[in-house]
Amino acid sequence: MPPRAATIFRRPALIFRRPPIPTAPFQTTRKNTTMSNRDFYETLGVARSATDDEIKKAYRKLAMKYHPDRNPGDKAAEEKFKEVQKAYDTLSDKEKRAMYDQYGHAAFEQGAGGFGGAQGFDFSDIFSQMFGGGGGASRQQSYQGADLQYDVQISLEEAAQGVKKRFTIPTYEDCDVCHGSGAKPGTSATTCSTCRGTGTVHIRQAIFQMQQTCPACHGSGKEIKDPCVKCRGEGRVKASKTVEVNIPAGIDDGQRIRLSGEGEPGRNGAPAGDLYVAVHVKQHKIFERDGVDLHCELPVSFTVAALGGEVEVPTLEGKVKLTIPKETQTGRRMRVKGKGIKSLRSGAVGDLYCHVVVETPVNLTDRQKELLEEFEKISTGLDRSQTPRKKSFWDKVEDKVNDLFN
Repeated sequence: MPPRAATIFRRPALIFRRPPIPTAPFQTTRKNTTMSNRDFYETLGVARSATDDEIKKAYRKLAMKYHPDRNPGDKAAEEKFKEVQKAYDTLSDKEKRAMYDQYGHAAFEQGAGGFGGAQGFDFSDIFSQMFGGGGGASRQQSYQGADLQYDVQISLEEAAQGVKKRFTIPTYEDCDVCHGSGAKPGTSATTCSTCRGTGTVHIRQAIFQMQQTCPACHGSGKEIKDPCVKCRGEGRVKASKTVEVNIPAGIDDGQRIRLSGEGEPGRNGAPAGDLYVAVHVKQHKIFERDGVDLHCELPVSFTVAALGGEVEVPTLEGKVKLTIPKETQTGRRMRVKGKGIKSLRSGAVGDLYCHVVVETPVNLTDRQKELLEEFEKISTGLDRSQTPRKKSFWDKVEDKVNDLFN
C-alpha cells in the first residue's frame, strides 16, 4: 500500500456533527469526557487575551513538564498532560477558541460525548425553518465519520531525518451478511414510527422550533425489527486497516499529521473523518532539543582543558572533531555549526551547542598521584591570574570583608 500524502496540521477545525452510531473503538475527538472542566486559559496559565505564540509557548513548557516520558508511572502528571493537551487543542484553533470564548465548555459537550457540538441540533435546519426553507423534512440522516487520533513515538534521530511509519488501526466495514442494511437476510427495515422516516424530531425551546436527531432510529429513518445476527442491526462490523504515514524531517514533539479520509467511515453515504497522527519524540540520552538547536554536555579532561587539544563530539550523524582552546573552563559553550535539526518550515539547519564539563580524574595510579603532587608543589604561590575562578572567589571575599569594616 503506497504511503498517503501527509500534511502537518496544527489542530482540526471545530465541526458541528452528530456522532456516528456506534462510536469508534478508537481515540476520537469526542474523547476525554472524564476530564475536569477547568478553564482552558487557567490550565495553560495564560490570559484570555494571550497571543497564539504565548499559548504555544505555555503549552510546550507544560507539555515538557508533565510528559509521561519524564514522569513514568505518575498518574497525576499523566492527567495534567492530558488537560494541557486538551486546552491547547482548543485554544490553538481559531474557530474552537472563538466558540470556547463565547460558550465555554458547553460549546463542546453533547450528552456523554464532547466535541460533538450544540447538543445534537442541526443549525442548518434552524435557519431553514426561520427563513422558510422547510428544514429537510423527508431526508434520511447521514453522519460524517469521527476524526481519529493515533499516537506514535519516534526517536530524536527519526525526527531529525524523517521516517516512514506503518501501523494498524481499528475501523468499521459493511457487514458481509446483511450488506450494510442491518436487517436479517430475507427481511428489511421499516420506516421509523417516531420520526416517520425523516431521521429527526421537532423540539420547541422558547420561541424556536428546532430539529434534533431522532432518539429511536438515531437519524437513520428506519426501524429494524429483525436485526442481522452478525452485526446486531448496526450494518457494519469492527475491522482493522493498515495505514502508512511519512513523518517529515524536522517534526517536533506534539505536532500532528492529518491523513484526510482515513478516520472513521461515514454513515449513509457521508464522508469518512480524518486520522490525526500525533507525534511524540522520545527523550535522548545525550542531546536536548531547543527548536532547531541541540545541546549536550561535553566532558573534557583537565589536561586538555588547561593545555588545549582536539576531542571527538557526538552528533546525530556521527562523530566530529572539535578543537578545545587552552585554559577552557567548565560551563564554556562551544558551537558546532549545522549539526542541529532541519527546520520543518524554512529548511534551515540549527546548530549543536556543547557545554564543557572539566572532569576531575578518579582511580589514579601511583605514578599519576606522584605527578599531581609534584604539580601541586610547583603551583604553590601561583599568581591569581593563573587561577581565574579562585581569583574571583577571593576577590569576593575581600570585597565582603572591606564592606564589613568600612
